[in-house]
Amino acid sequence: MDAAPRRMVIIGYDQAELLDIACPASVLDAANRHGARPAYQVEFASLGGRPVTSACGIALGVQAKLEGIRGALDTVLVVGGWGHEAVAADERLVAQVRRLAGLSRRTASVCTGATVLAESGLLDGRRATTHWWWARELGRRYPAVTVDPAPIYLKDGEVYTAAGVTSGLDLALAFVEEDHGPDLARQVARSLVTYLHRPGNQAQVSMFLAGPPPEHGLVRSLTSHIAANVDTDLSAGALARKAGVSARQLTRLFDLHLGASPARYVRTVRVEAAAHLLASTRLPLTAVARRCGFNSTETLRRAFMDHYGSTPSVYRGLVSDRGNGQPTDADGQLGRAESKLTRASGKHAYVSGKHDS
Repeated sequence: MDAAPRRMVIIGYDQAELLDIACPASVLDAANRHGARPAYQVEFASLGGRPVTSACGIALGVQAKLEGIRGALDTVLVVGGWGHEAVAADERLVAQVRRLAGLSRRTASVCTGATVLAESGLLDGRRATTHWWWARELGRRYPAVTVDPAPIYLKDGEVYTAAGVTSGLDLALAFVEEDHGPDLARQVARSLVTYLHRPGNQAQVSMFLAGPPPEHGLVRSLTSHIAANVDTDLSAGALARKAGVSARQLTRLFDLHLGASPARYVRTVRVEAAAHLLASTRLPLTAVARRCGFNSTETLRRAFMDHYGSTPSVYRGLVSDRGNGQPTDADGQLGRAESKLTRASGKHAYVSGKHDS
C-alpha cells in the first residue's frame, strides 16, 4: 500500500509571478513521474478559492481555498510577484499563511513571497533571502529578519526562502533531494533540461549578468580588459598604469562604480571564469587555475570556497552530471567558452553582497 502523499500547498494571488508558481509545481510533478514515493500532491490555493491573474496576465484556476484546507501538510509555499505588498497587507491571507504553517512540516517562499512570511512573523529571528532588488527593503521593513541577498535559497530550521523567480526551481529540487535523495533530484533536473542543480549558497546574481555596464568610460574599459585578460597581470598597479591614473584614484573609481576594490573585483572575475571552464571543459584544475590567473590550485580552491561555498571539484561534479554526457576539452569548445567570457565583459555592473568578499 502506497504511503500517504506529501501535500504541498502553493499559495497564489493576483499579480503573482507565473514562474514562481510553475517552477516548483513542475519540479514536483516531474519527481512524481520519475517515481517519487510517497508522491507529491500539489494544491494551488488562494484566499476564498478565487482564480488568480498572474503578473503576465495569464489567468489560473485554483484547486482549494486557503480557509478550507485542513489536516497535516508537508510544505506550504508562498510565491512572489508584483502583488506581494498588497497580499502582505491583507490580514486575512497573512493569518491563513500563519495557520497553515502550523500544520506543515516545511514553510517556504519564492522571491518576494518572503514579504508575506515576514509579515506573518515566521521569519522573525531567522536568516532569509529574497529577490536581490527587494532584499534591502525587506530588511528595512522587518528588522527582526536577517536578510541575506546573496544565496539562491536558504534553510533556517523548518523555514526555507528562495531568491528571485527561477530560484524556485532550485528550491524545489532541494526539496526532492531532501525527501528522496540526490539521484532522483538529478533525474528531475535532467528531465527539465536544467543543467545545473545549484547549491543554495551560490550567489544569485552572477556579475556577468548583473545589468548594464558601468557608466564611467574608464571603468567600463577596464572591466572589459579584465574579463578578456584574466590570465595576465591584473594587479592594481598594472591596471592603474593601463588607465593612466594613480593606484589611489583607481581604487576610488572601482569603489564608487563597482562597489569593490580592484583586487576583489579581479578575484571575482577570475573565480567566475574558472567556474565557466569547470562546467564546460575537462581541463585539470592546474590548467583552469593557470588560465584564470591563479598562481596555484590552492589559491583557486580558497577563492572558490569563498565565492561559491564549495570546492572546484565539488562544483564540477554538480554541473557536469548532465543527461547528454560529460563535457569535453575540444579546442573549439574552449575557444567558444573564452569568447563567451569576453563578450560577457560588457555586462558587468557591480560586485555586491557575496561577490565583494
